[in-house]
Amino acid sequence: MTDFCGTGGLKLSEPLIWERHRQGRSAFSMPAADVPAAPLPGDLTGGRPDIPDVSEIDLVRHYTRMAAWNMAIDLNMYPLGSCTMKYNPKTHERQAALPGFQSAHPMVPDSLNQGALTLMHRLARYLGEITGLPAVSLAPAAGAHGELTGMLIIHAHHQRLGRQRTKIIIPDTAHGTNPASAALCGYKPVPLASSADGVISAADVAALMDEDTAGIMITNPNTIGLFEADIREITRIVHDCGGLVYGDGANLNAVMGIVDVGRIGIDMLHINLHKTFATPHGGGGPGAGPVCVTEALAPLLPVPRIVETGEHLRLDWDVPESIGQVGSFYGHFGILVRAYSYIRTLGAAGLERVSRMAVLNANYVRQRLKSDFHLAYDRTCMHECVFSDKRQAVHKVSTLDIAKRLMDYGFHPPTIYFPLIVHGALMIEPTETESMEELDRFIDAMRTIAREAIEDPDLVRNAPHRTRIRRLDEVAAARKPCLKG
Repeated sequence: MTDFCGTGGLKLSEPLIWERHRQGRSAFSMPAADVPAAPLPGDLTGGRPDIPDVSEIDLVRHYTRMAAWNMAIDLNMYPLGSCTMKYNPKTHERQAALPGFQSAHPMVPDSLNQGALTLMHRLARYLGEITGLPAVSLAPAAGAHGELTGMLIIHAHHQRLGRQRTKIIIPDTAHGTNPASAALCGYKPVPLASSADGVISAADVAALMDEDTAGIMITNPNTIGLFEADIREITRIVHDCGGLVYGDGANLNAVMGIVDVGRIGIDMLHINLHKTFATPHGGGGPGAGPVCVTEALAPLLPVPRIVETGEHLRLDWDVPESIGQVGSFYGHFGILVRAYSYIRTLGAAGLERVSRMAVLNANYVRQRLKSDFHLAYDRTCMHECVFSDKRQAVHKVSTLDIAKRLMDYGFHPPTIYFPLIVHGALMIEPTETESMEELDRFIDAMRTIAREAIEDPDLVRNAPHRTRIRRLDEVAAARKPCLKG
């Protein structure tokens, strides 16, 4: 019998911080003012800020207890498909916390920021070598921001050729932010249905590609976890019509060190550093979404650029063809430090091994679970595999029920109901950092749930049973949200 991590344990309840409010208590002693009081008029200051009066111990226990409720990758496997929730070595956190990096200010003269500029300059060069796209901007602050930057570059490219196009082709296997990024730049997203094999066909692209189409956005490997095998023919078709090919590099962790993105015809690619290169993912950021482009598109990249002047580096703002500045400062620097440290730690051979392990782990899960769960596309996958609830639905057990029951066994649920082209999707990405023993525990939990769905479906439908809070009324929560506080 597998020893699962999900147990009853000691469960501590915690009210809202405002419920701990007691007038006059304080968690901090203000130092005595050494200047005369100078009160401002009430119309300038408003009322008292809505901050509860609590003691230091109440404050510490409140946030510590809430932190203990969180599922984190440091606690257990976190198999969210498409999100790459992998373990990140703590050493990269230490490098980012080095005083010279942590205290660097973006507004000091370039002469005082040579260390930071050198790190970013080298990181950009490494990312160019990894992707095969030599010109790199580290400025975009997240993946979707990188997408937007790419769309602005496509717009600028057609503009400098004296034309403007109105459409972007977007496959149904692309990431969900792709249509929004195109629409924000004034393009009409043109949907492209994938084939029965879960990939897009060159013939379908040719049927949509015309002189009014600015390009195509391709996620490769796609959100089904499959590699777009016709990619070279697709890029040729788009280029022959004067379009550009945008690559969504969010799934780079399956192909880095193996696929030369530039050689297969991709013109530009964003990279989610917070998915592939050991930086935090989730919780709203911070992230980083560098954009890599061909030499021909290099003049269009955002400013400022890091350029060499003799033995020194400087930020260059004088780039006439640039799309301009895309952020207040030059990216999220702490994230760039972590990514640089990760690349230097692993080296070229290590990065390739990361990709191979991510693919191996996903196919191990796929093969072990396909006898218990319907596999939407029963073929070799890349970094993630997509099951559905088709077999469990016969017993009136849904994808949501399976996800809730998995919590009882101590695992965060995988991504559910995405991608939309798979009804009742269960999207699993084990990542390269999980051991076979941990994968086996996850697989045993999933197979146990599959048996329970047949033998005792009510047990699964009413899950979770061992969590601090049982299943919520999601319909009521959506219709009558509690916004207290």
